[in-house]
Amino acid sequence: MKTKQIFISLLSMTLLLLSCENKRNNYVYESKHDDKQELNNTLEKANRYMILKESELIDDYIYRHDLNMYETGTGLRYQILKQGETELIKEGDLVTMEYELRFLTGDLVYSSKESGNKSFIVGRGGVESGLEEAILKLHNGDEAVLIIPSHLAHGLVVDCNKIPPKAILIYKLKVS
Repeated sequence: MKTKQIFISLLSMTLLLLSCENKRNNYVYESKHDDKQELNNTLEKANRYMILKESELIDDYIYRHDLNMYETGTGLRYQILKQGETELIKEGDLVTMEYELRFLTGDLVYSSKESGNKSFIVGRGGVESGLEEAILKLHNGDEAVLIIPSHLAHGLVVDCNKIPPKAILIYKLKVS
């Protein structure tokens, strides 16, 4: 009988200790969760601020160069300089383009005169997401100017050659 009482007492104490330990772990988890949420909120605010500052730089460039550009919901800016054919480019189309790629400072980065025309299949990646987005707004034969904010270009990732992190890119191109 005493053995049974001792066993029940030990079992009760064990359950009580485990219960307290479980509550402590939940509190630690909630604390970590709150810290993680706070960090996410801080990063989100920082990203919004950087996008706003980039947008101001782009708007200033557009004003100084007297451009009349459209802006998409993602922040891409584009202007069609010369209308081409009536057929709109769509996903799966093979696009070839003559281009000049510059930084917002005007410095030349790449050019089809140096490295040949750029060809890619729309929707399969391999180019900046902002370029893909813009191409889908163009017709075969269009000539256009695109301003691609860094988050639609290379972002914090470099191209391992000439494009640094957070670079805003300007394409002047003709698609065919």
